[in-house]
Amino acid sequence: MRLLLVEDDDHVAAALSAVLARHGFQVVHARSGEEALQALLPAEREPFGVVLLDLGLPDQDGYEVCGKIRKRSAIPVIMVTARSDVRSRIHGLNLGADDYVVKPYDTGELLARIHAVARRRTSGEDTGQTPLAALVLGPVRIELPTRRVSVGEHEVQLTRKEFDLLALLAQRPGVVFRREQIISEVWRTSWEGTGRTLEVHVASLRSKLRLPALIETVRGVGYRLVPPQA
Repeated sequence: MRLLLVEDDDHVAAALSAVLARHGFQVVHARSGEEALQALLPAEREPFGVVLLDLGLPDQDGYEVCGKIRKRSAIPVIMVTARSDVRSRIHGLNLGADDYVVKPYDTGELLARIHAVARRRTSGEDTGQTPLAALVLGPVRIELPTRRVSVGEHEVQLTRKEFDLLALLAQRPGVVFRREQIISEVWRTSWEGTGRTLEVHVASLRSKLRLPALIETVRGVGYRLVPPQA
């Protein structure tokens, strides 16, 4: 995946680019808002999959750059900034950012968020690609377009958030999802009070699917889906 990194600090950009490259990303570095906008102009080359946008740019405010990107493209934008107040996060999301990461951040979490926003776009209409129709994990079948779930021959009725939670975990079986990541992707919030809601939804899924071992709690970290035997 080609990734556009918009960061005016060359030392920060070099370190992050090295990490991203080790994980298979082709990184293009823009040092200003104008460079970023020029890099996103239509071209014959492969389009960018994600934009990592720092808000403290020398020529334009990062929020302004995000607004301009969103007017011309549906490319996923992740804002990366030291501004941690709720008002700044809300402003960024209202301008069209897909996610908001506060410095200092955990590299693993940043990578997970990059993959998450790219995955959401790939499953939509923007790319012209056919979305994944279903996820099959042992006796569990998750039909993404119709949002239907069945275990064996029995269909299971899930709420919207229960389905979103199950689909998220099922897309990467065996991989641990941090609680913060799940809350951000399913509930689209960073509010810590959502943690109890997450626990309730996990318990409900275990009960409805009648597979208590399907979703494993990783103490102090989050949850992962353990594929059952067919």
